[in-house]
Amino acid sequence: MDWLLIALVASAALYGILAGALVPGARYRLSVEPDETWRTTAPCGHALGRGLGRSRCAVCGRTRYGPGAVWPAGVTVVLCAATAAVVGPRPELAVWLLAIPVGVVLAGVDWAVHRLPDVLTLPLAGGMAVLLGLAALLPASGGSWPGSLLGGAVLGGAYLVLFLAHPAGMGFGDVKLAAGLGCALGWYGWGVLILGGLGGLLLGSAYGIALMLTRGAGRGTTMPLGPFLLAGAWPALLVGAWTAGN
Repeated sequence: MDWLLIALVASAALYGILAGALVPGARYRLSVEPDETWRTTAPCGHALGRGLGRSRCAVCGRTRYGPGAVWPAGVTVVLCAATAAVVGPRPELAVWLLAIPVGVVLAGVDWAVHRLPDVLTLPLAGGMAVLLGLAALLPASGGSWPGSLLGGAVLGGAYLVLFLAHPAGMGFGDVKLAAGLGCALGWYGWGVLILGGLGGLLLGSAYGIALMLTRGAGRGTTMPLGPFLLAGAWPALLVGAWTAGN
């Protein structure tokens, strides 16, 4: 590992620490039912303020924003550093680093309340398409912008078909998330798109089967699909980045 890559990974980890500090507050604020407004107070009753908020109450300094406020920040740091180590000094790395905290928040919100808010899924999809277009204009980019756009259309379209065929099995938020992830995966080609798309679907299916076996859940039981879509997409993205760099 050369010094440039070491510095890049260290910078990505520092960015992960700063971005990860905002993740728990955003996750807590957005973890509400579809017909409810975003949370404006911490569990202790103090106001959250206008910003995303820190992982602890700014007034009393002791109350976390809900259970499990540490792991989202830690996951953000690890994902950012690992992504920088594999992608290296290529322009698309900036896009992945911007998307990682959004993905962590989406995974946490979907796991908590089984919904993927538009305020995150739509900017993620649109941001991927626009920012990867800009990255494609820079030297040393490792992917294809037309492939990214096509990947977003294909994966988003595939999940739209699944949603229309069985709307009780997933939410429309999963379709919007799939479009954004498709843009990222399609950047590195069809193989990565297929790997990431199938990976997320298989992980979600495995979790559903485990629920049926261990808890007696039926076919109508709702489950969060977003975390599994994200979990399947990230390693596939790293595979694509590694292949593009070798």
